[in-house]
Amino acid sequence: MIDGIPFRQVGELSPGGIVCVVDHASNHVPPGIELGIAPELLDKHIAVDIGVEGVAERMARRHAIPAHIATVSRLVCDLHREEDSPAVVPETSDGHLIPGNIGADVERRLSLFHRPYHAALADWLDAARPELVIALHSFTPTLESGGDDRPWEVALLYNQDDRAARHAIRLFAEEGLTVGDNQPYSGKQLNATMDRHAEAHGRPYLTIEVRQDMIARKADQARWATLVADVASRTALALRGA
Repeated sequence: MIDGIPFRQVGELSPGGIVCVVDHASNHVPPGIELGIAPELLDKHIAVDIGVEGVAERMARRHAIPAHIATVSRLVCDLHREEDSPAVVPETSDGHLIPGNIGADVERRLSLFHRPYHAALADWLDAARPELVIALHSFTPTLESGGDDRPWEVALLYNQDDRAARHAIRLFAEEGLTVGDNQPYSGKQLNATMDRHAEAHGRPYLTIEVRQDMIARKADQARWATLVADVASRTALALRGA
């Protein structure tokens, strides 16, 4: 996080192309904010979507898909939540108490992080006029708080607009992957950023969730950057012909 700015943008915009948005790319906790948790928890999925920053960086630098990347941990302010969501400054996550967020000044966190991030994203997307938006996330194979194992290697989430997701589900499956369709959770309940910046503007989008063990290493991140870029490009082509 540089000069208090809760995002960075990588790659050159080419109007009418494909872009990528990464809400949970960072585990950074800015000075002056004390979460009250063990430092090792910042390397877990509760603080950051493991692997996605490396995938997005490679897509921007090697595949001409520019990215808008968060630079603050979701435990500080979850940029992938509505402002009025209780989870926008989470007090618990996957069974872990976040003591520093209990009684936190939520309005200040929104002003410092959430609103600047989304205002800049709105301007960036207006300038990009993208034919397709990728929202890139990752999910843990197993929640510490319990529940079934998550067998999907990649998943597509969507709310009302599934026109791009339908193509990508098929294309990932053709690569021999186990693909989730609105799993391990549904975009009909959790799709805040794309609801606001894609569905509300009629922009086709792919909310892609990659299982974290698939992209934990740099070599895997490079492979998935190529795969996601290819699927997104073929999805955009299919949408053009629809």
